[in-house]
Amino acid sequence: MPQITNHMPTAELQALDAAYHMHPFSTGDQLAQKGARVITRANGVTLTDSDGNQILDAMAGLWCVNIGYGREELAEVAARQMRELPYYNTFFQTTHVPAIALSRRLAELAPGDLNHVFYAGSGSEANDTNIRMVRTYWAQKGKPEKHIIISRKNAYHGSTMGGASLGGMTPMHEQGGLPIPGIHHIDQPHWWAEGGDMSPEEFGLQRAQALEKAILELGEDKVAAFIAEPVQGAGGVIVPPETYWPEIQRICDKYEILLIADEVICGFGRTGQWFGSQTMGIRPHIMTIAKGLSSGYAPIGGSIVCDEVAEVINACEFNHGYTYSGHPVAAAVALENLRILDEEKIVETCGAETAPYLKQKWETLADHPLVGEARIVGMMGSIALTPDKASRAKFAADPGTVGFVCRERCFANNLVMRHVGDRMIISPPLVISKDEIDILIERAWKSLDECHAKIKEDGLMVAAS
Repeated sequence: MPQITNHMPTAELQALDAAYHMHPFSTGDQLAQKGARVITRANGVTLTDSDGNQILDAMAGLWCVNIGYGREELAEVAARQMRELPYYNTFFQTTHVPAIALSRRLAELAPGDLNHVFYAGSGSEANDTNIRMVRTYWAQKGKPEKHIIISRKNAYHGSTMGGASLGGMTPMHEQGGLPIPGIHHIDQPHWWAEGGDMSPEEFGLQRAQALEKAILELGEDKVAAFIAEPVQGAGGVIVPPETYWPEIQRICDKYEILLIADEVICGFGRTGQWFGSQTMGIRPHIMTIAKGLSSGYAPIGGSIVCDEVAEVINACEFNHGYTYSGHPVAAAVALENLRILDEEKIVETCGAETAPYLKQKWETLADHPLVGEARIVGMMGSIALTPDKASRAKFAADPGTVGFVCRERCFANNLVMRHVGDRMIISPPLVISKDEIDILIERAWKSLDECHAKIKEDGLMVAAS
């Protein structure tokens, strides 16, 4: 199909956007004054904006375009499904072929006895489902008092009322009456920022044991589940110490607490294996999925549920669902996306070749005078910006001030690299080539150099006292 290359001038598009479009996680007035960047097309790992700039998308959209942009197969599958069955619900004792086929494929791919899928339109919706599912599970087992779900500070589990409550981000909790009751947060396993004088191994154990402490304080008879991302994504690509997850698994097993792995970011190859749970060696009862499930080509999410939980839920009428649960077009697109990931061995190639190459290159960024650490798992990495490497110091300026400067230099250098506070993070498409990785690192170095010069000029290269 021909690409649409003719459009209004950028300034006119920006004015229309400011007049009518409300952006997520943005201060609308500031964005209107600055003008949104207008993306007009994309291919592979490259975006093109309305001014013709070619931008390397090191965030894969929003952690999701795993197979890269511009795959005609997905467009063809979507068109074919729209002509055959554009929509039908799964509420009234009905189903359809795309939902059946996708569910079977997910059961094949998921580890252990995760053999059942409850669909949603996004990861946020799926985590709302998880709240109701685990509470219904325990109620059906005669323990309705087991309703508290433990999560972590600085976790991200979506932005719905339920998802944002599960998440542990203070700025989100400050708006809209969050968190909802029955959610408890423990500290995150962020050694760089919070480890003090402890070794990573000691710190990992301490932060995992905070779960056991919380269970005992809240009451084992009241705690329903623990939810966590294998690697905290939106929190800054926080890779837990190696001691963390084995201890978490031990605690969940000991106290019969349901373990929910939020795989929205980590799933479908992002960590170098199909699921982050496999990379971290954990056995969840429920996995939250979205993003890489369809590589972002269609909105779809869900919960992959183990046999035990599914058996209990299926024995009752679970009064929950969404209009677009298992949407046939989205399911068909997701199934084709999984076929491409599998048959083209994208996950295997990522894990064996390109991710190790990216790790080698990414870790060289720790040599930059502005960078304190460079961490990476598979195709998700982060660097910590600091005025003093030796003490792992924070900047005296408000958190995120320096990170924002660095992000703006990245954008100016045609690199999408996101900042979370004063951490810079990447999550490129899994199909990124070694040559494109070289370009990514080259632009990252240039942006760090420019950021370093800028903050020294502005007097921001100062450690907090």
